[in-house]
Amino acid sequence: MKKSSLLLAAMAIAAMPQMMAQETLRFLSARFSPTDNSTYSSPTFDDSGWRNISVLQPWGTQNERTNNEYGWYRIHFRLTPEMQLRSNGDAEKLLLDLGKIDDADQTFLNGHLIGETGVFPKGDKPYLTAWDQHRNYTVDLPSDLLNTDGDNVLAIRVYNGNGDGGKYDTPIRISIPYDVDGAEFTISESQTPKGRNLKVNIAQPQSPAIASDQLKGTLKVDFLDFDSDKVIASRSKKINITAGKSKDFEFAAPEGNVKALLTLTDASSKHSVSRSYHMKYILTPAAPEAPRFNTAPLFGVRPGSPIHFRFGVSGNRPMTFSASGLPEGVKLNASNGALSGSIPAEGDYTFTVTAKNDKGSASQQFTLKVGDKIALTPPMGWNSWNCWGLSVTQDKVWASAQSLIDKGLADYGYSYINIDDAWEAPERAIDGTIVANEKFPSIKHLADQLHGEGLKLGIYSSPGAYTCGRYLGSLGHEKQDAESYNDWGIDYLKYDWCDYGTKHDKERDRGTVASYIRPYMLMGEYLRSQPRDIFYSLCQYGMADVQKWGPMVDANSWRTTVDITDTWDSMSGIGFFQQKDLYPYAAPGGWNDPDMLVVGKVGWGPQLHDTRLTPDEQYTHISLWSLLASNMLIGCPIDQLDDFTINLLCNNEVNAVNQDILGKQARQIVVDGDIQLWARPLADGSQAVGIFNLGEKDTTVDFSRYFEALGIKEPSNIRDLWRQTDLHDAEWKIPTHGVRLLKVTP
Repeated sequence: MKKSSLLLAAMAIAAMPQMMAQETLRFLSARFSPTDNSTYSSPTFDDSGWRNISVLQPWGTQNERTNNEYGWYRIHFRLTPEMQLRSNGDAEKLLLDLGKIDDADQTFLNGHLIGETGVFPKGDKPYLTAWDQHRNYTVDLPSDLLNTDGDNVLAIRVYNGNGDGGKYDTPIRISIPYDVDGAEFTISESQTPKGRNLKVNIAQPQSPAIASDQLKGTLKVDFLDFDSDKVIASRSKKINITAGKSKDFEFAAPEGNVKALLTLTDASSKHSVSRSYHMKYILTPAAPEAPRFNTAPLFGVRPGSPIHFRFGVSGNRPMTFSASGLPEGVKLNASNGALSGSIPAEGDYTFTVTAKNDKGSASQQFTLKVGDKIALTPPMGWNSWNCWGLSVTQDKVWASAQSLIDKGLADYGYSYINIDDAWEAPERAIDGTIVANEKFPSIKHLADQLHGEGLKLGIYSSPGAYTCGRYLGSLGHEKQDAESYNDWGIDYLKYDWCDYGTKHDKERDRGTVASYIRPYMLMGEYLRSQPRDIFYSLCQYGMADVQKWGPMVDANSWRTTVDITDTWDSMSGIGFFQQKDLYPYAAPGGWNDPDMLVVGKVGWGPQLHDTRLTPDEQYTHISLWSLLASNMLIGCPIDQLDDFTINLLCNNEVNAVNQDILGKQARQIVVDGDIQLWARPLADGSQAVGIFNLGEKDTTVDFSRYFEALGIKEPSNIRDLWRQTDLHDAEWKIPTHGVRLLKVTP
């Protein structure tokens, strides 16, 4: 549903308030019916036969009807004892935070209409979409509409006119808030010559649930040593924030592995809300100065196709490369390790590459697998969308490519440089050939530059007449566009559903699997007929179980979800909940794609901000995407990476999990309260295991409890992949939203 991401991209997305758990009800799913009947709003209606679906993803990604359809969600709830007490006491509002709904809704509490956003179609009047508007509805307390000590029913009627349809983005939250509960925290940090600072922005939104015009109180920060939980420093400041405004606060922070506990206390009610923030900490040891190979020992290419591959080798520069047993027709650039040329005949061609510098040398036995299959491991690289959006230019693309080399990411296998939307001219040439706009003087020259470095160039289009950004798509020009991509030297195509939905709505078989396959099969045939390998990336958000038919259209990856944003709800919802049943469909040559990485600076346009994922959430993000054998496409400007993010992306042992040549995707093995274990078999007979803490508190985990679930009695070795050290115990503290990523050898 990139129509949602397009506007999401244009705005800074504030982190959702996390109110006290005992005064907030949180729902990740709801009962759903893809039909329309006024009796569905009644609290006595029997919905026991309805299907449960996620409210984090639109219904179109969950095998439900999409365009020009109605649907209903129903949630049954009871107030907690604390909420019951407040509803009969000092509370003024019940807040129903529904997140975003595509396109229009009417919301009922116990059969009574309490709010509506957007406009349903009526007669000749079309619907009015409000797909990007956050729904916050309130009920004044005390209220006869609410059963304070009994069952309640929240019913949401939704109309979808175009796109995937329905409730998405965040959980449904029902709460009785204090004024301070509405405060939105954005937490980051900065480094100064005097040391590091904790930066806190607090916004007090103008909300119908907020009674006071001013938020007054105290913000206290306790800095704790993470391992001992001992307070090592405390700071506090007075706050006074007008509703609808925000203020920045800065606190000097101690060095080391430090966690900040923030407590905001309202002066009038004395009610407090808390946030925690684990400050950036680097786990990955520095790479040795001597050469070290960091990329998979094989690469797939079709017979006769040009080879573009760069050996990822870390170590001091300058470095020289040489090879023994190099196949005929293949060349190795001695100064940068770029492999080029072509091989006409199928077969496995194995040779040895050696890298040398002033500190030593290293060798790798490497195989070029020349045959029908490419993308033997998931792609690693960069895409312009999450940072530059529609403001992308050729200069910005090249700057990230050059920084990929200069900052060492190319030494770890990152090799694709992908231009997303907004490169196309307003009109095609007279003969129908696609033309780049003035921001891209020469895409072919850019491809030649990248190929000289052993890197690859990707591009973007849509099977529709227009892209999501309203640039020209490929509809009716598929063959011409595929030929243009070949002429320019394109190595990767992201093919985005976007405006094709308009055509799809008019097709007789709309909604059938065949109607979703058709446009992707057409472009797939033309790409395959080109005399070069073009990685084919389907972007259609998981509709019609794309993972089941993606290989049929010669796709190399397929998006399985809506666009990711830099929030915990978005990343964890996509990673943990939307991917857990997809492991049978990933294999060398074709990969499930849960969308790009949201680390570093993101912004979807000219204005960038530090990712709103905490450092622990970023470790979880990279760990989970590696276990899932996901596309690893960085979505931030490479030239603006800080040391933390570089270390996050350049851990050779973590990346080796993603690039493991067995090509198996991880499965969810254990759900133990807030703890989840995901395991992935590796080519050497070991397992990569992620132990994730999805809860709101740090948790100590005894890993030995899960040996049986992993099918092992007593492992011969447990290696911490982030710290790159062997472990001699099996009990560890895992931070909230954090992870231990292990390699377990039986």
